Amino acid sequence: MLHFTSLLAFAHLTEGSAVSTTSRAAFAAIAVSVASLALLQNLVIPVIPTIAADFGVAADTASWTNTAWLIAAAVATPLLGRIGDLRGRRATFLAVLAVVAVGDIVAAVAPDLTTLIAGRILQGVGGALFPLAFGLLRDVMPRERLTGAIGATSAIIGIGGAAGSVLAGPIAGVLSWRAVFAVPLITAIAGIVLVALLVPATGTRATGRVNVLAGVLLSGWLVALLVPLSSGARWGWGSPLTIGLFVLAALLMAAWAVTELRSAEPLVDLRLLFARELWPVNAASLLLGAAAFGFWGYLPQFLETTAGWGLGLDVQAAGLALLPLLIGMSGVGFAAGALSRVIPLRLMLAGGALLMAAGVGFAVFDHDAVWKLAVAGGVFGVGIGLAYASAASIVVESVPADRTGVATGVNANLRTIGSAIGSALVSTIVFGSAGGTAAPTQTGYDIAWLTVALMAVLAAVIVLAVGRAPRTARLDELDASPTAELVDAA
Repeated sequence: MLHFTSLLAFAHLTEGSAVSTTSRAAFAAIAVSVASLALLQNLVIPVIPTIAADFGVAADTASWTNTAWLIAAAVATPLLGRIGDLRGRRATFLAVLAVVAVGDIVAAVAPDLTTLIAGRILQGVGGALFPLAFGLLRDVMPRERLTGAIGATSAIIGIGGAAGSVLAGPIAGVLSWRAVFAVPLITAIAGIVLVALLVPATGTRATGRVNVLAGVLLSGWLVALLVPLSSGARWGWGSPLTIGLFVLAALLMAAWAVTELRSAEPLVDLRLLFARELWPVNAASLLLGAAAFGFWGYLPQFLETTAGWGLGLDVQAAGLALLPLLIGMSGVGFAAGALSRVIPLRLMLAGGALLMAAGVGFAVFDHDAVWKLAVAGGVFGVGIGLAYASAASIVVESVPADRTGVATGVNANLRTIGSAIGSALVSTIVFGSAGGTAAPTQTGYDIAWLTVALMAVLAAVIVLAVGRAPRTARLDELDASPTAELVDAA
C-alpha cells in the first residue's frame, strides 16, 4: 500500500517543468525510505496477544515491544536530527536506515521476548528518519515545490502509522507475527539503495558539536516521562513507581532546560523552540498527537467490541472500515502543496485540527452503523492530512537551514509524546469505565473521545490566537547562533 502511495505522491510532485529530474528521483527515494519506517509505528499493537502466547508471557509484558519502540524513537529523533545538521543529513539518513533494517531482521528471527524488544529499539532509532527526511527535502526540492513534498511525506508518515495497525493482523493470521517485519525490511533495503544512488550530498551543515550533557539529560527525561505514560494504567497512576518517574522526569527536564539555556552550543535551541513563530505549532503538534492516537488507535477496538452496544466486527472488517481514514489522510497530504498556494499554512493547520475534532464528534454522537464510523474516520483523516503537512511545512520554512533537523525533530517528538499522552488518557478513561467487568462501556468511549476532540479544538485556538511574528523577526532570517557558519555538506 505504501509503495503505491509513494508513487502517487511522486506523480503529483512531478507535474510541471519546475522540478528537475534529480529532484524527482530524490523525492521518490526519500518517500520509499520514510515508508519503511512509517509502517513500523503501530505494527506490533494488533499482534501483541499472539506474541505473548508464542513466548509464554503476559500481554502486559509483551506490550513492551511497543513501548520500547516509542521510547527509542523519542530519544533518537532530536539527537540524530542534530547530528544530521552537523555531519550531513544524507549520510546520517543512510546510517539510520541501515539500523532500521538490522532491527527488522533481529525482530523477525527473535528467539525470545528480550531479543524482540532489542530489535524494536533498533527500529525505534529510525524515528530520526522523519526530521532528516524534511531536511533532505529542503536541500533537494525547489522552494515552490517544498510544501507539496513535505505534505506528501507527512501523508506517508500518517498512512503508515494507520496501515501498520490494519495490515499486521491479517498478515500474522495468514503467515505469522514474524512475517509482519518483512515488508518494512524490503522497503528499508530499497530505500538504502535508492538514497545512495539518487539523493545528492548537497545542502548546508551547522558548525559546532553535539552537546553530550544536554543529550543525556534529554534522553533521561524522555524515558522517565514515556515509561509511566505507557505503563501507568497497568501499574496504577497513584503507585510509587509511576509518581516517582514523573517527578524524576520533571527534575531532569528542568536540568536539561538550564543546561540548554546556558550552553553556547545547545542541542535544542530553546530560543527557537519558544519563538513566536514556532511555539504555537509545537503546542498544537503535542495536542494533535494526543488526539490522533486517542481516536484512530482505539477505533479498531471500538469496532470490534462485542458488547450489546458494539458492532462486533472481526479484524479484517475493522481494517476495511479504516480505509476512508487512510484515503482522506493521503489525498489531502498530497494536495497540501497546491492548497498552500491559496490557503495560509496556519489556517490549514487550524482547519485540519477542527476537522479532526468534527470527525471524532460525529463518531461519538452517531455510531450505530459501520458506514457512519467510516465517514467519521474519513473526515478525521482529512484533518490529520492537513494538520500534519502544514505543521511540518511551517517548521521547515521558519528555521535556518542548518537547524532544520533538530527543529523538525523536536516537533516530531512532541507528536510522539502527545501520542503517549493520548493513549494513556483514553486507556484510563475507557478501561477505567469498565470497573470490574471485562468490556468497556460506551460512555467511557464517549467521554474519552470528547476529551481528545477538545484537545484538537484547543490546538486550533492556539494557532489562530497567536499571530505570525513580524517579518523583521522571521526565524529564517536569523543566524542559528552568534558563531554559526554554513558550510557545504559533503
